[in-house]
Amino acid sequence: MPAEPKLLDQVRNKIRLKHYSIRTEQAYTDWVRRFILFHGKRHPAEMGAVDVEQFLTHLAVAGKVAASTQNQAKSAILFLYKEVLALELPWLNKVERAKTPRRLPVVLNREEVQAVLSRLDGTYWLIASMLYGTGMRIMECLRLRVKDIDFQRREILIRDGKGGKDRVTMLPATLCDALKTHLAKVHRLHDDDIRQGYGTVYLPFALARKYTGANREWGWQYAFPARHFSTDPRSGETRRHHVQEQAVQRAVKQAVRDAGLSKPATPHTFRHSFATHLLESGYDIRTVQELLGHSDVSTTMIYTHVLNKGGRGVSSPLDSL
Repeated sequence: MPAEPKLLDQVRNKIRLKHYSIRTEQAYTDWVRRFILFHGKRHPAEMGAVDVEQFLTHLAVAGKVAASTQNQAKSAILFLYKEVLALELPWLNKVERAKTPRRLPVVLNREEVQAVLSRLDGTYWLIASMLYGTGMRIMECLRLRVKDIDFQRREILIRDGKGGKDRVTMLPATLCDALKTHLAKVHRLHDDDIRQGYGTVYLPFALARKYTGANREWGWQYAFPARHFSTDPRSGETRRHHVQEQAVQRAVKQAVRDAGLSKPATPHTFRHSFATHLLESGYDIRTVQELLGHSDVSTTMIYTHVLNKGGRGVSSPLDSL
């Protein structure tokens, strides 16, 4: 009889069974490991609500982590108890969530967007332009497949976005030629990879087994592939992944610095700017909500703050002196 997998392997197996992303897998297993080590390697089945609260309090007090980080740790621990250990304990739902502060997003005006984009070039310029021109999240852009770009209809199909939802957004007309030129280069790179015995790409949800050979087809390739091959941490297969998120973040950070902006802008700031500028142009908030992929319009409402110049559109009494 085969030995039962180790606890962290059980966590990984359950995460993969539920088709969670590799980033979630890495984060959850890391938090479970830290939770166990914090309590002297005791088995979680021997612990309870007090032990969970102690760990989360330690993160907040000693670790000084953000509320969102503390909540991620809590989600990982609750996943361990509910999904892996299958323990329906009454205290699980009573563990308090950290209160996440409501922050207004950083938004660039049109001149600032142009200043940052003008200091980027090549693939990074195209990615940043796509983020601002479509409202995509950075990972939605980097995971974009060739087949989901429709030049004729000038639209982009975003698959498996946040919350596992698909949606459609526009493809800016001004980017069509640049994107076609970019994809032609990527196609040549893909052909070279195939000649070298590579050319496969990661396909989600066992599609590689269902559609044999699809992982080599041009349509399934990433629109923004990495320069070098890497090893898939799950399958161990060597292939070309998409451009790394950190590389785009570094390029944008440098462009913001070169532009002399004081705002702490990141790649995600382009998405905030996209939404704000659409509302400024008179588009209704429901349309913007659909383009952003928000499940609740209240999330989109946060962008209306920029429409109220000054404090809620009120004129300062100093201006009337």
